[in-house]
Amino acid sequence: MFVETISIIDSKNYVDQKVKIGVWLTNKRSSGKIAFLQLRDGSAYFQGVVVKSNVSPEIFELAKEVKQETSMYVVGTIHEDSRSHFGYEIEVEDITIVGESEDYPITPKEHGTDFLMDHRHLWLRSKKQFANMQVRNEITRATFEFFNKEGFIKFDAPILTGSAPEGTTELFHTEYFDKDAYLSQSGQLYAEAGAMAYGKVFTFGPTFRAEKSKTRRHLIEFWMIEPEMAFMHQEESLEIQEHYIAFLVQNVLDHCDYALTLLGRDKELLKNYTKLPYPRISYDEAIKLLQESGEFDGLEWGADFGSPEETYLANHFNQPVFVVNYPKAIKPFYMKPHPTRKDLVICADLLAPEGYGEIIGGSERATDSDYLEVQIKKAGLNEKDYQWYLDLRRYGSVPHSGFGLGLERMVTWITGEEHIREAIPFPRMLNRIYP
Repeated sequence: MFVETISIIDSKNYVDQKVKIGVWLTNKRSSGKIAFLQLRDGSAYFQGVVVKSNVSPEIFELAKEVKQETSMYVVGTIHEDSRSHFGYEIEVEDITIVGESEDYPITPKEHGTDFLMDHRHLWLRSKKQFANMQVRNEITRATFEFFNKEGFIKFDAPILTGSAPEGTTELFHTEYFDKDAYLSQSGQLYAEAGAMAYGKVFTFGPTFRAEKSKTRRHLIEFWMIEPEMAFMHQEESLEIQEHYIAFLVQNVLDHCDYALTLLGRDKELLKNYTKLPYPRISYDEAIKLLQESGEFDGLEWGADFGSPEETYLANHFNQPVFVVNYPKAIKPFYMKPHPTRKDLVICADLLAPEGYGEIIGGSERATDSDYLEVQIKKAGLNEKDYQWYLDLRRYGSVPHSGFGLGLERMVTWITGEEHIREAIPFPRMLNRIYP
């Protein structure tokens, strides 16, 4: 008799039908008459029930003795299971071992962070990491959908560069034959060239920061989504940004319900983040709000915001909030100066609530080549390295704006994780490059 091979996630389509599934065993327990097998196949997790009276003695003994993370084929009938998160289980009648597993190091108990990070290649099999990667995948998928619908072109920026958008002090240096080169910290400058050619583009790729940071918000290697838009001022860019974020959140709610349930994420709270528009406050207003709170002694105008300040501001609104127009002195050289305030630039950071801080940084870009030349020199950068960038202002410059979203920060916020290391398969941090 032919038995169809399915994935666990498709169980709802095969209720009361006999199927075959390739699985790994995550855990088990048994009594004298029933063995309960916790199974996964990469698409979902569910329970296999082996009833002693319904199988051969050999199969029941195998079900009792099979080791954690052994791979196997199970054949059985799908039933609804209202007690589980997943909603279905399989009554197993046959088991075929594919690959045995002995002494699996990550047992069903609490393990320390360093231990789990040393075994990251195996920890990816856990329910928590499964759920996080499902959300990451959906954010990636929805990103391409959003920008395709909005008329953007995917534009690939180089990873090896000879210059940097924000200076080279936090870049990884390498040799490019007989020249200096750096691992990219951003695709932005190249995306601006793309915008001048194709109107609206977005880059999506790995970026690197040689920051000696140990905070829960920072990685050494991470992925950035960086749109750039010609003929667009900052206010129009902010509208695109908030619609993009709301679109991502809604798509995770629509397509990752099971993953969010596994994580115990508050879905009603996430729904609130789809409501637009997001609040907007100026940097001046933000400083005043922080000073009046009484929680930030010594905070003065001109200071950049750290985690405590960003957390306070976003939680004050209980929604993502734009802080606009920061002091020029604490922002990169390429931002457009404010038309009436020489001490400000036209920019915005989008701060996420619940303590997750900045998830987007963006600005309107400076269009005057003479102004940019001065700013490049002030930043201590080599003007020769940026001649190609200045050419974008010399040959048909237009108002244009852009922003960058850190994928891992977004995943961490949406999943409710405490640390950004959980938002990427193999995190690279200050003291970790293994595995």
